[in-house]
Amino acid sequence: MAGRCLWGEDVWAPLCACLRASQRGCALHCSPSRSHPMPPVLTGLTELHRHLDGSLRPDTLHQLRAAAGFPPVSTPRFRPGMGLTAALQCFTHTLEALQTPAALRRVAAECCEDAIAEGIGHLELRFAPQLHTFGAVGDVVDCVLEGVAGRAGIILCGLYGESPALLEALVEAARDRSGVVGLDLAGGPLPDHRYGLVDYAVAYTEAGRIGLGRTVHAGEGRPPNEIVQAVEVLGADRIGHGLTVLDSERAVALLVERGVVIEACPTSNWHVGLLDAPDEHPLARWLEVGLSVAVCTDNTLMSAVDLPVELARIGAEPGTEPWDRLQAGARRGWFLRGPARPRASGGVEDGLPTAQ
Repeated sequence: MAGRCLWGEDVWAPLCACLRASQRGCALHCSPSRSHPMPPVLTGLTELHRHLDGSLRPDTLHQLRAAAGFPPVSTPRFRPGMGLTAALQCFTHTLEALQTPAALRRVAAECCEDAIAEGIGHLELRFAPQLHTFGAVGDVVDCVLEGVAGRAGIILCGLYGESPALLEALVEAARDRSGVVGLDLAGGPLPDHRYGLVDYAVAYTEAGRIGLGRTVHAGEGRPPNEIVQAVEVLGADRIGHGLTVLDSERAVALLVERGVVIEACPTSNWHVGLLDAPDEHPLARWLEVGLSVAVCTDNTLMSAVDLPVELARIGAEPGTEPWDRLQAGARRGWFLRGPARPRASGGVEDGLPTAQ
């Protein structure tokens, strides 16, 4: 990483030496120095795209694996250019550790604690209940809701290729659980999948009817028509990643017209080989054409990053126009359900992000 700002300024010096070390990220685990400056202390940030099973603390992962009788493993990390398929395989080690109610509650709670330490005021945490096999979907969802204790909204993830009936079951589990705020389609399509994106229309229609926000992993290095289908067929309010959106004037116009927010994850996109560096993300061009964007981490463990560092890597500096537009886009993308939105620190958040 060269530390180059997306807007053409070298405002952030190199941050990534410790990001490849064993700790989670600079903002939480490093001491500032002239040669390795820290991002400013931020408050009131919004995190819309964070996977629970990719955001464990390293120590917690190793403790839970040992308690479950699994052999020790190196901390799973994404690496630049590894590809999406290899990246998804990293979740095997974390999912093995998350097959008990206690483990799931603990990690959900720690994700909220870590978000508070990052200055996040609004957190949305996503996971796929069907990958945790100790109980029925509703029981698994309840464990996560107990762990977050009102400090985060929960997004339930279906996975590309799964039966549409499974996503419909996720929507049913969310119906009477107000802490669940959204539905996601995660992973990516494969040639041998029986079901494609458009086959989940019934589940997504019902999700919208009961007040769930709808997001879809789309255009993550795949053709932009996937983004168009996610919005036109599934009614997506947000798009996860969306890297190829500029390849289609139709996709850009559709997202601008409908106010769809893109959940941008620059470090993750770099790791799966879609970018040569995080600061080459097309985010600045997205803003130029009027797209709404929220900067997100995707997986804090796998990418060894937190939200302040993610923002610093793209040169998003408090007090600048790009910063203001990114924060406005993030707030526009909140999935709200019920009388008050969740806040990472508890209560209701009214303030805008600030630097201290």
